[in-house]
Amino acid sequence: MLTLLSTLVSFLMGGLPKILDFFQDKADKGHELKLAQMQTERELQLAAAGYVAQQQIEAIKLDEIRTQTASDEKVSLIEAQQSEMKAIYAHDAALSEGTSQWMKDFRASVRPVITYGFFFLLVAIDATLAYKGISSGVDFNTLADQLWDNETQALFASIIAFHFGGRAFGK
Repeated sequence: MLTLLSTLVSFLMGGLPKILDFFQDKADKGHELKLAQMQTERELQLAAAGYVAQQQIEAIKLDEIRTQTASDEKVSLIEAQQSEMKAIYAHDAALSEGTSQWMKDFRASVRPVITYGFFFLLVAIDATLAYKGISSGVDFNTLADQLWDNETQALFASIIAFHFGGRAFGK
């Protein structure tokens, strides 16, 4: 019995720490596993947030590229128009070489004379229609709507823009 008791005591003394180590190791590994899962979840959340931020950065960069491209296209168009105007002026100057001053003045007056002609024609037609409308008893608002319609406004705006708008940018 004594040997049995001593065997039992030696087993308990030798095996008990190992059993306790086993449970402690199991608890440590469970704790490490929970920490690893939490760290993985945190990294996934950060990656998702980083992905969203990266998407926003890429969208901003794409918008900047589109804006720059549109700006470059407009600058190219303006430069092309300036080059065209310079070529037209150079061609006009080349045509004027060796001609008399009378011919130069005549050539310079063609566009303004045509413009004045169309303007006075527009005024004459509108004045005639206004006179006829007033003498017929047409209401002034109705008459004004008929004489100054969208097409007339567009025509008048085109003439003014051609003579005053384009020249301002060309200078």
